[in-house]
Amino acid sequence: MNSPVIDTVKNACATPADAMPYSELGLKDDEYARILELLGRRPTASELAMYSIMWSEHCSYKSSKVHLSQFGKIPKGERMLVGMGENAGVIDVGEGLAVTFKVESHNHPSYVEPYQGAATGIGGIVRDILTMGARPVLVMDPLRFGDADHPDTKRVLPGIVAGIGGYGNCLGLPNIGGEVVFDPSYQGNPLVNALCLGVMPVERIQLSAARGVGNIVVLLGAKTGRDGIGGVSVLASATFDEDGPANRPAVQVGDPFMEKLLIEACLEIFDAKLVEGIQDLGGAGLTCALTETSAAGKSGMVAHLDRVPLREATMDPTEVLASESQERMLAIVTPDNLDAVLTIAQKWGVIATAIGEVTEGTRLRVLWHGEAVVDVEPGSLADDGPVYHRPMQRPADLTSLNEAVAPDYPEVSTELLLAMVASPNLCSKRWVVEQYDRIVMGDTVLAWPEDAGVVRLSESGLGIALATDGNGRYTRLDPYAGAQLALVEAYRNVAATGAEPISVTNCLNFGSPEDPEVMWQFAEATRGLADACTVLETPVSGGNVSFYNSTAGTPINPTPVVGVLGLFDDVTRRTPMGFQSEGSTLLLLGDTADELGGSEWAWAMHRHLGGVPPRVDLAREKLLAEVLIAGSRDGMLDSAHDLSDGGLAQALVESALAKGVGARVVLPAGPTAFVQLFSESAGRALVSVPRSEELRFSEMCSARGLPCTRIGVTDGDALDVQDVLTVGLEELRTAYEATLPALFGPLAGATAAHPSVAS
Repeated sequence: MNSPVIDTVKNACATPADAMPYSELGLKDDEYARILELLGRRPTASELAMYSIMWSEHCSYKSSKVHLSQFGKIPKGERMLVGMGENAGVIDVGEGLAVTFKVESHNHPSYVEPYQGAATGIGGIVRDILTMGARPVLVMDPLRFGDADHPDTKRVLPGIVAGIGGYGNCLGLPNIGGEVVFDPSYQGNPLVNALCLGVMPVERIQLSAARGVGNIVVLLGAKTGRDGIGGVSVLASATFDEDGPANRPAVQVGDPFMEKLLIEACLEIFDAKLVEGIQDLGGAGLTCALTETSAAGKSGMVAHLDRVPLREATMDPTEVLASESQERMLAIVTPDNLDAVLTIAQKWGVIATAIGEVTEGTRLRVLWHGEAVVDVEPGSLADDGPVYHRPMQRPADLTSLNEAVAPDYPEVSTELLLAMVASPNLCSKRWVVEQYDRIVMGDTVLAWPEDAGVVRLSESGLGIALATDGNGRYTRLDPYAGAQLALVEAYRNVAATGAEPISVTNCLNFGSPEDPEVMWQFAEATRGLADACTVLETPVSGGNVSFYNSTAGTPINPTPVVGVLGLFDDVTRRTPMGFQSEGSTLLLLGDTADELGGSEWAWAMHRHLGGVPPRVDLAREKLLAEVLIAGSRDGMLDSAHDLSDGGLAQALVESALAKGVGARVVLPAGPTAFVQLFSESAGRALVSVPRSEELRFSEMCSARGLPCTRIGVTDGDALDVQDVLTVGLEELRTAYEATLPALFGPLAGATAAHPSVAS
């Protein structure tokens, strides 16, 4: 067999008129002209592939940079050790420890190949956290699918959930929470967002820059294959047609056992202080790792691709550079430390290969059997890509949506309540979470169905809380307010457990940036999120933008997913969401208004999307959080549950079912029973307080100016709303638990036991 002809730099200089397939790789005419200008010649095939990848939407943020810059203006506070720009943000949490956390998307790969797409999404975000020097300790998974009863949802959801569980469980990482949302806008374009958090000693923080002339570039981990080639440039930076992606590059194939070995090897290398810089290989593979490390260090680099261990011997240099094979890391090591790094890698069964070195100057040269196939300024790939100020236009149908008349409000009945708690978005997600290990490692304090997951970090009780939230219907109706509502719900969830919210990550899922209406939604959402983070004093430590979430020209509902990190000085004082015992007083914190625009009732019962979302009051959210945290710290609360989707009715049901403790409720004078039970007004929480603490807690609320209304007591085995309805907890539980098993089949080994670690 003849060897393929390799397009070298020498050949490119000798054949300047050769046409290059840049448009097939997603590059525009003006972008290709810019490449010609930067190089002063035509690119080689390998260089063209690198530019197409690094200048793709997924890698370069070329349409979002101008808007994301707002996050950099939010005061960072004293805890932020590493902010945006590295693989993940790092936050000082005290006791000499820091945590790093981030959420990213793996949407399109998970549609093409649900199991591997979702599994490698977990693997990739875990390596982002490892790259910062941290031991990964938990994952979360905000998920969105099309209609729950649609045949394609039945195709993708089981595979995605199995992929998340399979990879995360094999790594031994607890999955402490997330979301499962159904909406037809995600049909053909599910959202698979993955979050990971890690912990480390402050002095172990690692950065990605390659510095030190003569230092060695070491590739650690799995062999390189053809999986994932084109994943970034084709899948993540293009929309789907009605039949899915027209060009389906191989989705990455994950090996969680190799990742586990890689984690342990890297942590030992970090503890021994043997690396000068480290970068994971995920999207864009070696292309991204070589480019970003050399650009960050403002250093030159030479890499010998023929030294890269391959799974397929016939791979050419372009394929080696573009491969997104998983479980790989790139380390910068001094010559003196090279043998020690190789020894540790061998101990853990991890392949480690010296593939290059840091050089003088600022050129990145990639060689194939001694011939240069790449010779570029790495900054031209990593830093000098296009920056677009995309046209923006308010959606033409937004006014009519906001003015749409809501369905008539019904009388509240047992049948309505049962239908609501059984609806796909409000029902129990046990079918999903039973496939995840939530208590492995033994430090999980709270997990699903709690408002936020809570994990202990040290023996002193130091710990963190995490919650993710986002409502695409709200953001469709008002992107500015919708993004803020995503933030305040996650903020409220964290505060409800008793933790102090301290930082934010986000995954911004939108349609095509080439659609002016989508760009207007994106600009408004980022502006709203930046404004709210400034007021709430929760700096953004990092995140991800996922564009091109459109099918056949129709975008998803704009979906900013926001993760909020909270801090505990002692996790033993955490507040669970469930009623703990009979005889406690039920208090409703906050004000209830007639706010059902974009509500779960309107959608679940009438498939109606219209009106305006609930009003955001950031000062009230801060005040509510302060009260919830103080109530937890001072031992005044038995339980706390935020009010959001489904309103007070859903909060009562979930709190009662948590431990099988019923409630007797008397709705206060004011709005109708329907509005009081199903309104989704923000800035509210339901708490249960021991009788002995009722006066003290109420006086604290009064002194701080937070509305606090006594609405009942915990009691019995039913939910009794006086003069409105009475329904037994077992009837509620049957309705709440039955929906997903009926749609997706019984789950082997599933149990009806309450899974909350708090109990």
